[in-house]
Amino acid sequence: LSWMQERNSIIGDNYRWPHVIPYVLEDSLEMNAKGLILKAFEQYRLKTCIDFKPWEGEKNYISVFKGSGCWSSVGNMQMGLQQLSIGTNCDRIGTIQHEFLHALGFWHEQSRSDRDDYVTIVWDRIQSGKEHNFNKYDDKTSDFLNVPYDYNSVMHYSKTAFRSGTESTIITNIPDFMDVIGQRMDFSDYDLQKLNRLYNCSSSLSFMDTCSFELENICGMIQSSDDNSDWQRLSQVPAGPNTDHTNMGECKDSGYFMHFSTSAGEEGSTALLESRIFYPKRGFQCLQFYLYNSGHESDRLYVFVREYTSAHPNGTLRFIEEIKGSPETYWQLHHVSLQVTSKFRVVFQGVRGSGLSNGGLSIDDINLSETQCPHHVWHIRNFTHLLNTSPAGAAGRIDSPPFYSSKGYAFQVSLYVNGTTDNPFNLGIYLSLISGANDDHLQWPCAWQQGTMILLDQHPDIRQRMSNQRSITTDPQKLSDSSSNFFWDRPDIVGSPETFPNGTEFWRGPGLGTATFLTHERLRSRDFIKEDGIYILLTMEDISHLLSTEPSVSPTVVTKGPSFCPDNPCENGGVCVMVDRAPVCRCPVGDDWWYMGEKCERKGTAQENIVIAVSSTVAVFVVMLIVTITTAVCLKKKYRKGKENKESLTLEE
Repeated sequence: LSWMQERNSIIGDNYRWPHVIPYVLEDSLEMNAKGLILKAFEQYRLKTCIDFKPWEGEKNYISVFKGSGCWSSVGNMQMGLQQLSIGTNCDRIGTIQHEFLHALGFWHEQSRSDRDDYVTIVWDRIQSGKEHNFNKYDDKTSDFLNVPYDYNSVMHYSKTAFRSGTESTIITNIPDFMDVIGQRMDFSDYDLQKLNRLYNCSSSLSFMDTCSFELENICGMIQSSDDNSDWQRLSQVPAGPNTDHTNMGECKDSGYFMHFSTSAGEEGSTALLESRIFYPKRGFQCLQFYLYNSGHESDRLYVFVREYTSAHPNGTLRFIEEIKGSPETYWQLHHVSLQVTSKFRVVFQGVRGSGLSNGGLSIDDINLSETQCPHHVWHIRNFTHLLNTSPAGAAGRIDSPPFYSSKGYAFQVSLYVNGTTDNPFNLGIYLSLISGANDDHLQWPCAWQQGTMILLDQHPDIRQRMSNQRSITTDPQKLSDSSSNFFWDRPDIVGSPETFPNGTEFWRGPGLGTATFLTHERLRSRDFIKEDGIYILLTMEDISHLLSTEPSVSPTVVTKGPSFCPDNPCENGGVCVMVDRAPVCRCPVGDDWWYMGEKCERKGTAQENIVIAVSSTVAVFVVMLIVTITTAVCLKKKYRKGKENKESLTLEE
């Protein structure tokens, strides 16, 4: 591991990755982790200019595998294959974002040179051997890019990190932040500032637009001339809404939305509100917005796109979706999937219906990104009352309506509002398969469907949201804890009988999830609860294509200079390179073992070395004793130095 000894600073352009980072997902990874790694990449694309691509022979790349725990080296080590471990219980998107931030060049937040101004490290409470994770780096080694200390960083340890007992290893100098540090929901605003500064990002890759209508220019939207009415920028409407969705009336002299009145005019009168022109790169988009319908149930909102092509340079309208929903007294979240490949505008068309209306249609907090829309939305209203009155355990559980996956599996999500009996003051969340209309035609046990449950942070700008999510994946070989049945078999075989509120009977299989989805303290922060409601976004998708993700050409450690051999004769993981047109094996080496021989066919260990040294002293006792002692002392110093350097650069979660 001599390459570790050469590097002691993350300051330097040679430790930056290119903006598109090659990666390999090794087959040792758990399937749930593989799917989550790809979701983490999507967050990088949405919020930064960093992209990831499957490795195609590039010199330096990240190889993600299931090692012992969650860890990564800091920065681009310029040594070919660079490992990043996503081990058991590391399959959380925030943890994966954390490890890739290490690889991109970031130390832990509590390792900053100014950290003693903000936190106190209690060294005698840290597990033996884990102290290096709390190292502090001076400003010649670590650059915090002129960004303030961030208690909310996804790179900050929690107060209990690597503790040897029950007391905190990190104490925040401002007590209010003790339960803030350690979040693994998403990037904080300052995390993104630092990453985007370090890599000179001026924009993010998949983000297209956000609009909360706070400025009079309404984000460059235009009123069409092809209609007979207009949308108005308002802050309240007598029939509702009383406030906008962005600020919920909490900010004086702000809080606007766009409103199409259906209280006057003739039946069929229309108003078109068109976005500015966008230039897609990926061919799929998700449009998200909030709608307040205070009109009549016959009023209609339609979403179109106006596409511009060489054949139609003035644009053609293409219908996408009718937004259905009866009039309600609250804002409702909607998603519309687009598949646009040419430059385009998004068009909202309001149409007055035949009934009597006192209000109309209002839209607010629009976000457009080149991402996949969630498949389902579960809106839970009057949530503060539930939070204050629900007991811990099953009595405080609420169940979602039934949903169907893209493959036709029926499922249901259960939310423990006040946690389980063992973990009160948390949200607990679990996903179960339930009996459905397609069960006779589906594969059982259910194989490799990944269910993702996202508690939405309802910040108006999608780039600044810190939503909390968990994913579970259906392993067809997983057995139930209490029996020899397959966990994900047909619900009418492994489940229990249940009844929907309307009286319909069904079977619910066992649930998989977490009792510690989110603490109530974090739940009450940010915009998880808005207008006294929460949104849980749900997706269940087939990830069986990720079963085999390693490239057909084995990933190899690349050394500078020599090229690869056409065939690899090396054994035991050795790498073959061409030196002066001749194949030469480079053998793998560990801390106290190594392979040797022309084909790396023989393994040497530190123990064998001692045996050889002892037997040699029989022949030449005096001379070899001196040599052995001298060599042992030097090797010990060298090994300790190498180990210290290694530990300081390979950081754990």
